Amino acid sequence: MSKRILITGATSGIGLETARMLLSRGHEVLLHGRSASKLASAKQSLNIQLTGTELKTYAADLSRLSEVESLAAAVSEQHGVIDILINNAGVFTVSSPVTEDGLDVRFMVNTIAPWLLTQRLLPTLNRNGRVINLSSAAQAPVDLGALAGTPRLDDSQAYAQSKLALTMWSRHLALELGNDGPAIIAVNPGSFLGSKMVKEAYGADGKDLAIGARILTRAALGEEFANATGMYFDNDSERFAPPIWMALMPANARKSSRRLNQYCRQLLTTRRPVSLNKVRSSRTVAHMRAAPIPF
Repeated sequence: MSKRILITGATSGIGLETARMLLSRGHEVLLHGRSASKLASAKQSLNIQLTGTELKTYAADLSRLSEVESLAAAVSEQHGVIDILINNAGVFTVSSPVTEDGLDVRFMVNTIAPWLLTQRLLPTLNRNGRVINLSSAAQAPVDLGALAGTPRLDDSQAYAQSKLALTMWSRHLALELGNDGPAIIAVNPGSFLGSKMVKEAYGADGKDLAIGARILTRAALGEEFANATGMYFDNDSERFAPPIWMALMPANARKSSRRLNQYCRQLLTTRRPVSLNKVRSSRTVAHMRAAPIPF
């Protein structure tokens, strides 16, 4: 049965290759990109091989809270149900590390934007569907103050922390939803794949992008991921594995995960960086209803 699948960051790299793979299997793919021109090029590239398939495209700058909101609204308005959301978009090297909302751009694009998009699309997402979050083998303990640019982090640290933060909220939301929503799964697609991001960051060509596209396709459609909500799949080792935050500091990680989730929620109210002193760390949270999910 054909699925309707939204992929962010689908104009190049792993996102584009994943779109190509899913389209070749007969699924309806909605493409997101940062600009209309990049989306037009991606659409032309895909249509060369997949003639007769209508592709819906959505332009949004995920470093801006308002544009993430607009993207979610447009998708929800035009489609009754989204079966699968693949939060693929991400950044590593940036010219300016602070967004117009005063946030660290790496955290905004890699952590907060996918959180916000997922939250806004929850009413539209199929309860039996999946949200696939693109994590990374590069993970580092999260300093919540860095979300607001204090302290200012270099590209490597910001990227690693933002990817761990993404993995943290993936598990938190999975626990919060329980059986009342789509599966939330974090996936490391593989290290040093040949994307533009890897080339800019490391000056290396990287490995075949198809490695990442294949695992994202499996995560989106495969039976092996049917009961994987709240879990982290490491494609380097080709298995479900504990991310660094669970392996090294499980007790502190649960508290940090709750604070991260609360930070994101308060950010949407204030529309500007939130003082950590104002972030409540309530123990009365919805995910306590759900059974623990082992890694």
